[in-house]
Amino acid sequence: MGEVKSSPPVRPWLADHPSQFLLLERAVEDEYRPRMLQELQRRVDALAESARGSSPACAGCGQQMVCQDVRPVSWLARFGRLRTRVARYRCPACHGECRPLLDLLGVEPGRISGSLARLLALLAVVAPYPLAARLAGLLLGVTISPMGVWRVAQRLGQAAASYSDGLSQYHADSRGEGAPTQAAPATVLLSVDGCSLGMQVRARRRRQTGAERLPPLPALEEGHFREVKTGVLLLPQERVETSPGRRSVVRRFLVSCLGDADAIFHRLYAQLRELGWLGANTMVVIVGDGAEWIWNRATWFIQRCEILDFWHALEHAWDFAHLRYGEGSQQADQWVHQIACDLKAGKVQQVITRLKRLRPQSPQLRESLDSLIHYYSENANRMHYDEYLRLGYGIGSGAVESAHKQVVHARLRQAGMRWSEAGARRLLALRLLLLNDNWSLLDRLRMDSIV
Repeated sequence: MGEVKSSPPVRPWLADHPSQFLLLERAVEDEYRPRMLQELQRRVDALAESARGSSPACAGCGQQMVCQDVRPVSWLARFGRLRTRVARYRCPACHGECRPLLDLLGVEPGRISGSLARLLALLAVVAPYPLAARLAGLLLGVTISPMGVWRVAQRLGQAAASYSDGLSQYHADSRGEGAPTQAAPATVLLSVDGCSLGMQVRARRRRQTGAERLPPLPALEEGHFREVKTGVLLLPQERVETSPGRRSVVRRFLVSCLGDADAIFHRLYAQLRELGWLGANTMVVIVGDGAEWIWNRATWFIQRCEILDFWHALEHAWDFAHLRYGEGSQQADQWVHQIACDLKAGKVQQVITRLKRLRPQSPQLRESLDSLIHYYSENANRMHYDEYLRLGYGIGSGAVESAHKQVVHARLRQAGMRWSEAGARRLLALRLLLLNDNWSLLDRLRMDSIV
């Protein structure tokens, strides 16, 4: 019999042209963008004209300043480049200088300013700088280099980081005023943890000379990491059950920093005061994985309840079960399942008593068992899981584990990424604004100069 010939492959269909509506949208944008730039230029000129002729007082000594010269200035905005003439004033006494029009507009000569800067920073927060530059062309119609996006993100990130640091210092002083606490919640859940971030090992930035390619980055030394600490604040009563056995939170507030334990707790304390969540009778429920640095600083809160994360408690039981029965064995599953049921029922002391009765034969098993008994004994007062569940506190640190992935992993721990301390700190500050639904705060911050 002859072979049956198969039909040739059919190429997937593709339209010859974009849809008519898509063409209409682009035509309207192309037509009205120059008009919007023209109207924006007209309003800038009107503002400049209204500000002309009034000499400002010196911010340093209070004397009247004298106009030195008027120079043309331009900057890049959402719809294109704007230009105006700006007067420069100097104080005869202390020789301080200022340009009031630029201060009033909140722009800087030759730089990306206004909403365009905020939009570029937003792209940099969610995507690596080269991809953010491509997205700027697709979404905003702006041609910009990855380094241009980096500069904008660094300057706005520095402004956000400085504001966050200042807010933490303000609330650390007892004289600082927080939000009103008349409606402070009865209970606030606080969860905190840390994760590592790969850091750069070079002491200074690489610089390109002429047409030569940038020299390669030095090898990342083993252990050259910094810990990013992240905290989550939420209200237990705002947890909702989205599906059987699965809960989600209506709102939460994230705090993160590239610093030590004191720094993250200072920021958590500041955020609680900003929200008005720290009343005289507010119970602060602190969920941790057993790390000493968490419990040592939990004492900052007078009304508190410390909870050892249930799943971390079970991880220690699994370590011993795998050594005793072997990984993947049914006996290990049953043994840990019984431990979990007893712990949820509030029988931590009975669990410890049973563990102490065990007589493992090998030194490795004895060491693992001693470690498990010590861990449970040290944290027994934080393992009343039946009571915590009854009160609605929750017994896991899933909220902060999820926060790590959203704040740090999704943007700063992609393949091959290494960060300078300043770069990581600035981008973390911007990501927190986005994830806390507080991006509009950038509209009230001036872009900082960076070195």
